[in-house]
Amino acid sequence: MDYSLMTRLAAELLGTALLIVLGNGAVANVDLKGTKGYGSDWMLIAVGYGFGVMMPAMIFGGISGNHINPAFTIALASNGLFPWAEVVPYIVAQLLGAALGQLIVVACYKPYYDQTEDVNHVLGTFSTINSVGSKFNGFVNEFFGSFVLFFGALGITKAPFFQDNLGTAHLALGFLVWTLVASLGGPTGPGLNPARDFAPRLVHALLPLKHKGSSQWDYAWVPVVAPICAGIVAVFVYKALFMA
Repeated sequence: MDYSLMTRLAAELLGTALLIVLGNGAVANVDLKGTKGYGSDWMLIAVGYGFGVMMPAMIFGGISGNHINPAFTIALASNGLFPWAEVVPYIVAQLLGAALGQLIVVACYKPYYDQTEDVNHVLGTFSTINSVGSKFNGFVNEFFGSFVLFFGALGITKAPFFQDNLGTAHLALGFLVWTLVASLGGPTGPGLNPARDFAPRLVHALLPLKHKGSSQWDYAWVPVVAPICAGIVAVFVYKALFMA
């Protein structure tokens, strides 16, 4: 079935919002004081992001392609797999969805934001930061994490193994993200997605939070540029090797 552009944009907006609610919601549950999950381990966050990708993929994969990530949209268009005319509308929908999702997280956790004094824990529920303050390490981490994500996502959805069952392929995407957060999430979060980082960071900058601290805009380019670069390379490599 062919869906209109507006329907596909609605799917991208809602899918990205769901990603943020489940992913950043898991971070908030672990890092904000007084929650039922406060002080839980990293695996809870990995599960949140894994299912934050899996659920939109299962719901919207057959409608919009479930990009929910500007880097993936740009990478596909750069390699002739998506029309450039739809890139900007897709990205706008993804950014709006990420902002909406973050506002929902803040609404749900507002009392716990108020009693969390660690500004890095507060910012970490919005966007990524490098744990040692290194932009270089952050870029390396985001690049290779994003490369695995996009190469894997294209491989899973295009592989002959899944060609008759894309539902299972979309299920596998969630496990890929779950594993990526568990394995390469230590240095930065990770972001792997410009919309997932930029829009919530903007929400952080605009909201009058009690213990806000800096939005760290000097680092903000890293989780935007690195995934875009990685996505273009990853899709090019996969297409050259396996779609020629």
